[in-house]
Amino acid sequence: MKLIGSVTKGSHGPFRRDVISSRLGAACGSIVAALMMLASGPAMAEDLPLERLFSAPDLNGPTLRGVKISPDGKLVAYLRAREDDKDRFDLWAYDIARRRHRQLVDSRTLAGADRALSAEEEARRERQRTSAFSGIVEYNFAPDSRQLLIPLNGDLFVYDLARKSDQAVRRLTTTEGFETDARFSPHSRYVSFVRDQNLYVIDLTNGRERAVTRDGGGLVSYGMAEFIAQEEMDRDTGYWWSPDERHIAIARVDETPVTEVERFEIQATGASIVRQRYPATGAANARVELFIADLAADSRLQLDLGTNTDIYLPRVDWFPDGTSLAVQRQSRDQKTLELLRFDALSGRGRVLLTERSEHWVPLHRELTFLTKSKEFIWASSRDGFQHLYLYTNDGALVRPLTSGEYMVVGESPEAAIRAVDERTRRVYFTANLASPIERQLYWVSLDSPAAPVRVTQGAGWHSVGMAVDASVFVDSYSSVDAPKTVWLRKADGAPLTALLANTLDAAHPYGPYRDEHVRAEFGTIAAADGQRLHYRLLKPRRLEPGRKYPVLVDVYGGPGVQRIANTWGSLFHQYLAQNGYVVFALDNRGTGLRGARFETALGLRMGHIEVQDQLKGAEFLRGLDFVDPQRIGMFGWSYGGYMTLMCLMQAPEVFAAGVAGAPVTDWALYDTHYTERYLSTPQLNPQGYRASNVLEYADRLSRPLLLVHGMADDNVLFAHSTALMKKLQDLQKPFDLMTYPGGKHGLIRQNVTGWHAHANLVRFFDRTLKSRSGEGETR
Repeated sequence: MKLIGSVTKGSHGPFRRDVISSRLGAACGSIVAALMMLASGPAMAEDLPLERLFSAPDLNGPTLRGVKISPDGKLVAYLRAREDDKDRFDLWAYDIARRRHRQLVDSRTLAGADRALSAEEEARRERQRTSAFSGIVEYNFAPDSRQLLIPLNGDLFVYDLARKSDQAVRRLTTTEGFETDARFSPHSRYVSFVRDQNLYVIDLTNGRERAVTRDGGGLVSYGMAEFIAQEEMDRDTGYWWSPDERHIAIARVDETPVTEVERFEIQATGASIVRQRYPATGAANARVELFIADLAADSRLQLDLGTNTDIYLPRVDWFPDGTSLAVQRQSRDQKTLELLRFDALSGRGRVLLTERSEHWVPLHRELTFLTKSKEFIWASSRDGFQHLYLYTNDGALVRPLTSGEYMVVGESPEAAIRAVDERTRRVYFTANLASPIERQLYWVSLDSPAAPVRVTQGAGWHSVGMAVDASVFVDSYSSVDAPKTVWLRKADGAPLTALLANTLDAAHPYGPYRDEHVRAEFGTIAAADGQRLHYRLLKPRRLEPGRKYPVLVDVYGGPGVQRIANTWGSLFHQYLAQNGYVVFALDNRGTGLRGARFETALGLRMGHIEVQDQLKGAEFLRGLDFVDPQRIGMFGWSYGGYMTLMCLMQAPEVFAAGVAGAPVTDWALYDTHYTERYLSTPQLNPQGYRASNVLEYADRLSRPLLLVHGMADDNVLFAHSTALMKKLQDLQKPFDLMTYPGGKHGLIRQNVTGWHAHANLVRFFDRTLKSRSGEGETR
């Protein structure tokens, strides 16, 4: 289960000044001049309309996605949203030496009208949380930096950076099938991809395509990550090139053991039956095998992953010399994680190191091999916090590189390690050392133990992409006071240029609403065991002395996710605060990136310790003199929907109303890897499953509830909500319901459904909370 945020996106909004001016262009010149003089004067503060959150241009300012520095360090490429469509992206690049931006590829010109996605690609984008985007959603540099690979509309295109723009694009495929997970080989000779459940390569020197596997089809696929790997392990590929291009490691996935679930996908025009192999907790997973394909010999060697086939394959990497493969093997109960080394020619393997935990071993992406010495860097939470360790390639520990009560963490699915400078023997990484609600870039020496050296400055959140040689990095930064800016910096943090200044001035899309902006406040509350719970609070824009205001608690509360951060934040929260609500969010125990003690508090029973902590938050709110303690509402999506239900049912005396979006209601219906990590299996922990089941508390519902779910959700299946509907109906419990035909788990991010869902949420709380004090509905 991955977080679905509450930041909203949009479609239509008020006229901009340039539009007004253009429409007056045919009018009398003196009138136009007078209007322009008025427009140049001080801006009048405007209320933030809900619909404006969903319109172009994006209120947060220009958006750069997928920022990458070319391997040779000469270009910074990025995806930029169009002015007329903030969710459609084109490919741009910044030339570092020439200090200029240019558009490389216009997505509309390149491939014409959007083509329907294949089922595999649609599922992959849903897992990657990019299903709301169109145009160019991904691209890759060739390792030699001469070309870019662009998947678009199911086909593949190569952009030659040495050619003029009108001659630069070369189309690689024109097929009925849908090419997915495409990339260059390590020496840039080949492009590989998956089509129709088989792996293919194209030789760029002659344009010839060849199949590396041929027997994929039906329930068997090659080179594709299975559902569990994509959704729960942050692995979205099933094949890996060797550095010398001689071999490809390929996962073979057989879904035969997985129970077939028949579910309805209800669209606006009708319903269809979807037969989905869904690995429910306690049941069988897909069978995953690993092969090494020899391209020259056209042969495959199967690796022996052990006699126990009921395991997970979280990560696969190659050693730098290409002679060996590094494979991570995780036990089904997730209490053991092993790193194995396999010889590429003989297939012989051995265990290099083993991580164990009485709760679960967290997965990570921090395996980084050095090329000038036979060493690698590995991450472990063995001391209670995730830190970096240096090993020899034979698995011998050299030394810990970091330690302390903080986490070395990246932004999922990215690694925390951003680069290794082997000349200076420094490793650069991101961590929350400065504060649990911040992210900063640091470096430590590989040779001498010392405290990390901080590189980035400015309290807030720094997302970092670094050049291969660690000479420069891209710093995407935001804080509670500033929307995201993107800077190119030297390795020591010194600025080179602003790639995206995003200055919050009168010309900024958010400019008309600046004066109404409410600054979020941060703080901590003590949990029952003394651990600190971080919160974020927005007060109503116009706080009148003596008046009591309703509260909306935006909750997620689930494992592996951090919501409270010193970032720009949600503009939907701004809308609520400007319309008379106190807005509150709190990261309870069990949420992510705070260390093992904090995160494992929910082990073997969910919806208990998290509710206790949210009640601590409500207790804090009830002590504020501007809060009406009788009007505290809660809303959340996914795990946040589950939390809303559990809080509403377990503490109706505290929470007056709730909106539960796409909630899990019965963990026995959810998938293996996620659920078993925290609850074990239904067979081994039946009491924990009962205590974590929303339906067990349904008879306690006595407050207004709005239940929201997409009718084609393939993650938290619609069956979760239908089970709750039936239970509440049998109990004669009234509730409100909003379903979305064709809606997937990410419908809250879509323009039309997202706008509707947020507007419906506001109407619900205006009716159930505001009307109770005689206040009218918000606009």
